[in-house]
Amino acid sequence: MFSWVAKLASALWLPISLYARTNKDDSLGDDNDPLLWFKDLEKHAFGEYSFSVVQANEVLEDHSQVEIGQNATFVGIYDGHGGPEASRYICDHLFPHLIRLAREKGLISSEILKNAVSATENGFLSLVRRTCGIKPLMAAVGSCCLAGLITEGTLYVANMGDSRAVIGCLSKRKSNKIVAEQITEDHNACMDEIRQELKQDHPDDPHIVVMKQGVWRIKGIIQVSRTIGDAYLKKPEFALDSSFPRFHLREPIRRPILKNGPSMYTRTLRPDDKFIVFASDGLWEHMTNQQVVEIVHNNPRSGIARRLVKSAMMEAARKGKKKYEEVKRMEKGCRRGVHDDITVAVVFMDQQTNVGIDELSMRGFTNSTAPSSFGGLQGVGRGS
Repeated sequence: MFSWVAKLASALWLPISLYARTNKDDSLGDDNDPLLWFKDLEKHAFGEYSFSVVQANEVLEDHSQVEIGQNATFVGIYDGHGGPEASRYICDHLFPHLIRLAREKGLISSEILKNAVSATENGFLSLVRRTCGIKPLMAAVGSCCLAGLITEGTLYVANMGDSRAVIGCLSKRKSNKIVAEQITEDHNACMDEIRQELKQDHPDDPHIVVMKQGVWRIKGIIQVSRTIGDAYLKKPEFALDSSFPRFHLREPIRRPILKNGPSMYTRTLRPDDKFIVFASDGLWEHMTNQQVVEIVHNNPRSGIARRLVKSAMMEAARKGKKKYEEVKRMEKGCRRGVHDDITVAVVFMDQQTNVGIDELSMRGFTNSTAPSSFGGLQGVGRGS
């Protein structure tokens, strides 16, 4: 009897302890983690936002940005792999493409955001083509891309990969309980529907998805099925030879293995939509959507992105049978064995508009801000 009760208590301890840790207003404490960056609370056009990044890799592969305009807010989360070049390129080029296309068409729309992502993707492939002679491994560099644009009461989201956007909304049917609504779909081979889609697209390839080290991988190499970059999985001209065994394909590709273009989502925001969490998969691999929105809902706004990052780190430490304080002392590179780079932006949606707000561009993991080019969109309307 005692053994059964002990096992039940142990099973319940994780979710209970997670909320117990994060519900205390002082649980953020004095951070002494040199790899943790945060902006606890800033204003955007329609409310406030919180932003945090923690580095785990030897070189930070997550790049991110928040762009603040008078009548619009843009959030970009770019989770790189194989190196930081693709995620950094997206951070430098996606938003300028969005502004340019919106000016040309005279409106902001889902199609404009989609075209901006595609222009960024084409630009990076052109960069790979120009540099492959001296940097052949650029063909194996890629990045997920999650881009959200909020304007005039509408949320537009473009997604490639397994970063995720989740809305926290109040459910009137459940006594105003906060409920998680996932806006995006993960493009990851761990999902059965993605594996079926890959098999349908490649019926002549029995090895299109392979279980490797307990994880489903496309061609036994990569988990995500849509990315910017990864040129060697998209065009035969970028194939890498056997001197790069990790990225060498036994047979030449006949058609692109990874899909081009983002999945698009449009949502008219409602009064019950309280906030949006944009985050790389470093957060979602350790926490459920519902856990995340409950932590945001039940804690002070200030520092909430940092709180989510730390909660994911605590869970990663628990899984790795390490103490959180021990993980904080680990250096970049070594820490990757416990958790990934993690980027989180929490955007609160208030009913009032912040009049006269400064138009700013903020990059994750830096302490510098610059004027945002949102100012060039004065008079540009909203499309469908």
